[in-house]
Order: sequence, then C-alpha cells, then structure tokens
Amino acid sequence: MTAAATSVQLVPVESIERKIFLIRGCKVMLDSDLAELYRVPTKVLNQAVRRNIARFPADFMFQLNAGEMENWRSQIVTSNPAAKMGVRHRPYAFTELGVANALVRAQE
Repeated sequence: MTAAATSVQLVPVESIERKIFLIRGCKVMLDSDLAELYRVPTKVLNQAVRRNIARFPADFMFQLNAGEMENWRSQIVTSNPAAKMGVRHRPYAFTELGVANALVRAQE
C-alpha cells in the first residue's frame, strides 16, 4: 500500500446519510454538505458548477425556492439546535447524478 493510499480517510455511511434530504421527490445533498465531503469551500464548489453549468441539467441539480428553504431551515433547527443558520443564498441541491458529476469535475 502506498503512502497516498494510507492517507485517504473514508467518510462513515451514517455521516453521509444524515446529509441526504428528500426535496421535490428526489434524494439530494445540499451544496454545503457536498463541498464539505470534497473538502472545498461551498463558494468554490458553486463557482465550479457555474463554470460548467451545461453539465448540470435540472435532473442533476436545482436551486431551492423560498418555500423549500424555509422548510429545510425548520428541519435543521429541529434536528440540530447548534446548526449554523447564516445562509444568505438559496442553496443548490444535487441529485445522485449531480453528486457523481461534481466528483468528476472536482477531480479534473
């Protein structure tokens, strides 16, 4: 096993499952959670997506509307009182295809 292979830290499945939400009938991860998994700032992830927006059609990602954002905020506050709620922009939600596509873009 190489030194690079030993430095990889796996993320527990339970940790990932807690970051999956059901929005618009789709299982999604929000941009901030996806950025955390890839160990990049959310702003960097969103900039990369905007630069490659043609590669992220509606079935890959969408931006939460005002009602969805309020519902999401109420769920987070209920389940995690210590959650940071200083979100200024409506987050992007990535479907399973969008998560996989973001991974490919992050590795390019």
